[in-house]
Amino acid sequence: MFRYYYVILLSMPLIIYYVFKIRYVMKHPDGYNENDRYGIARNMVRSMMRNARVKTKCFGLENLPKDGGYIMYPNHQGKFDALGIIHVHDEPCSIVMDLKRSKMVLTNEFIDVLDGIRMDKENLREQLKSIRKMAEEVKSGRKFILFPEGGYKQNGNRLQDFLPGAFKAAIWSKRPIVPVALVDSYKVFEAKGFGRVTTQIHFLKPMYYEEYKNLNTREIAERVKERIRECMENAK
Repeated sequence: MFRYYYVILLSMPLIIYYVFKIRYVMKHPDGYNENDRYGIARNMVRSMMRNARVKTKCFGLENLPKDGGYIMYPNHQGKFDALGIIHVHDEPCSIVMDLKRSKMVLTNEFIDVLDGIRMDKENLREQLKSIRKMAEEVKSGRKFILFPEGGYKQNGNRLQDFLPGAFKAAIWSKRPIVPVALVDSYKVFEAKGFGRVTTQIHFLKPMYYEEYKNLNTREIAERVKERIRECMENAK
C-alpha cells in the first residue's frame, strides 16, 4: 500500500485539477459529448500511469466486436484494473462499480464523467435494477466493464469464483461477452518499492449470443473463467 499512497501524494495536484474539471464538465453537459468526456477520463489515467511508472502491454484488440455494444468481463486484481482497460480501449466504455466505493473523491467524478453505473451490493433488488439498466444501455450500443469476481483483495494473479449473476446482463442484452485477462495489474499499487511496473491486458475472442444462449449463468461464468485462466497461464 506504500506505493498506492506514494502515487496519490505525487498526483495530488492532478487529482485536484481533475475533480474540479470534471465537476465543471458535468454541470455543462451540452458542451461535452461522450467522446469528449471519455477523452478527459483517459487523460487522467495517462497522468496517473506516468506518476506510477506503469507500462501496459495490450493484446487482442482485434478481438473486440466492431459494431454495437458489448460487455467486457475481466478478472479483478486491484484499483488499476478498470483504468488499464480504459487506457487501451479507444472507443468510449464505462464501468459498473460498488456504490460505496464510487462515492470516494475523484472516483465519484470518474464514474460521473464515464456515465457509469453504481451498484448497491447490500440490496439484491437494487443490484438487479443496475444489471437491467446496464443491459438496456448495452443493447443501445454502449460498452461496459463488469468484474464478475466482485472483489479483489489479495487476488494477485489468482482467479476467484465468478459470480453467475454478473452474466444476467449478457443474457438480457443478447450482446457479445468479451473475456479479458489481466496479468500483474495488482502490482501497480501493491508491489514493493517504486520501480517500474508492466501489466498485461488480453482481450480474448468474444462469445456471441448464439454461443451462450442455451447456457445458464453458472455455465457461462465457468466458460469465461476458464478462458481467462488459460490465457493467464500462457502469459506468465
